[in-house]
Amino acid sequence: EVHLVESGGGLVQPGGSLRLSCAATGFTFSSYAMSWLRQAPGKGLEWVSAINSSGGNTSYADSVKGRFTISRDNAKNTLYLQMNSLKPEDTAVYYCNALQYWGQGTQVTVSS
Repeated sequence: EVHLVESGGGLVQPGGSLRLSCAATGFTFSSYAMSWLRQAPGKGLEWVSAINSSGGNTSYADSVKGRFTISRDNAKNTLYLQMNSLKPEDTAVYYCNALQYWGQGTQVTVSS
């Protein structure tokens, strides 16, 4: 059974940093591309970033480009999202995604 478990969210001041993690089990993690998406209060799901199976290719939404970095450790079956220079508009529940599978999400709140 596939499980994706996000962690690392929390409350941070504008300009601060957080590192999200997504622990994957139940499938061959190293064979699949992974993505981060987010959903802000009252808004739809927004794609944030993606990484290919080896980690050699990444892509970002314009809204986070230059501030967020996606990475993965295939030996640990874990996906990461390093978020720097956080803004209030980054407040959302962040989800990791592989194929049709989703985690439960982790809340990120950026507020002073």
